[in-house]
Amino acid sequence: MLYLSKSLLALCALGSVVGFDIIRDYSGETFFDGWDFYGFWDNLTLGNVTWVDYNTAVSQRLAYVNDAGNVILKVDNFTDVPFNSTRNSIRITTQDFYDFGSLWVIDAVHLPYGCSVWPAFWSKGPLWPNDGEIDIIEAINVMPSNQMALHTTEGCMHATPPDQTGHSIFADCGIPAGCTVGESQANSYESGFAAAGGGVFATQFDVSGIYIWFWSRPNIPPSITQANSTSSIDISTWGPPSASYPAGPNCNVTQFFTPQQLIFDITLCGDWAGVPSIYDSTCAAAGPTGNCYLDNVMGPGSPKYDEAYFEVSYVRTYTTGTSAPMSTSSGSSSSIPSASTTGVSEQTSSGARRLRISLTGIMLVLSSWTIGVYLIAA
Repeated sequence: MLYLSKSLLALCALGSVVGFDIIRDYSGETFFDGWDFYGFWDNLTLGNVTWVDYNTAVSQRLAYVNDAGNVILKVDNFTDVPFNSTRNSIRITTQDFYDFGSLWVIDAVHLPYGCSVWPAFWSKGPLWPNDGEIDIIEAINVMPSNQMALHTTEGCMHATPPDQTGHSIFADCGIPAGCTVGESQANSYESGFAAAGGGVFATQFDVSGIYIWFWSRPNIPPSITQANSTSSIDISTWGPPSASYPAGPNCNVTQFFTPQQLIFDITLCGDWAGVPSIYDSTCAAAGPTGNCYLDNVMGPGSPKYDEAYFEVSYVRTYTTGTSAPMSTSSGSSSSIPSASTTGVSEQTSSGARRLRISLTGIMLVLSSWTIGVYLIAA
């Protein structure tokens, strides 16, 4: 009888492609080239924040590169917010769209956490939610562990495969919570993540399925630690993913997903972190009223939001092909050199022109999130 290692079994399930060439390295002083800032209140998940524009983010130091060369994305922790006002925060979106066959990797040192805090690193298609959403990093309040999820229109179900190390929570990708998988490894969120030195998240976006890995700092594979901003990467030793969503009769991935943009955001309260029953389960003692907005968003920002920041070493995107990703720019951030590409020009739902390029073999390593804004009525 032939016995196969877990790594080999996982590789067979994921497909035969193991080598990926780099497309983009978002890091250091040029990190913000190729990202657009939202510049509007959180009208998506009804959080109590305004996602500021590029100029405001820079002038208020809500987005900057620190002395270690890492990128900081943070919530305003220095303003005394009056009643019925929002607190400033960050949401940024890549100008590039990444098609099937791509790999995305994020190395982070610190993730935002604390009562009312709702961070995410995620992806979406041009028309949300029709073109799919992938939540790579997402958690709320003082949850100890990260959650991953797919969000689709009705008809996509997650049947837990044997190569998944995380625990499945919801199976229906079309419900509001999505088909959710909880991380089983230690130190994937909150203070434990930072205390361990952070870690790496990777996502493979492929016609064979969508797969998400997490490694705490001591466990990051050599193929990642030895990679640099220009080198290719080999995933053959990565082992089983934390969340495994293989394509099949339960969910035809190409039916529910189109090329994806990557997004960072941090919102406060909103329709997950601020739901009274959920908020009270861990944060009822955070203030005198037991209300997410009144006890956190309103009033002084420190020390309440001193831990509400991303510290990111890099985000890298890879592909098995040689084509560049399709790109669109709203002009709200600094421009990046245009790549030499061929493809079909089409118009997005927002009216922006973009170039559609088909990629084969892209993976992603990061985390996802969404946010929204609402005001407490007087």
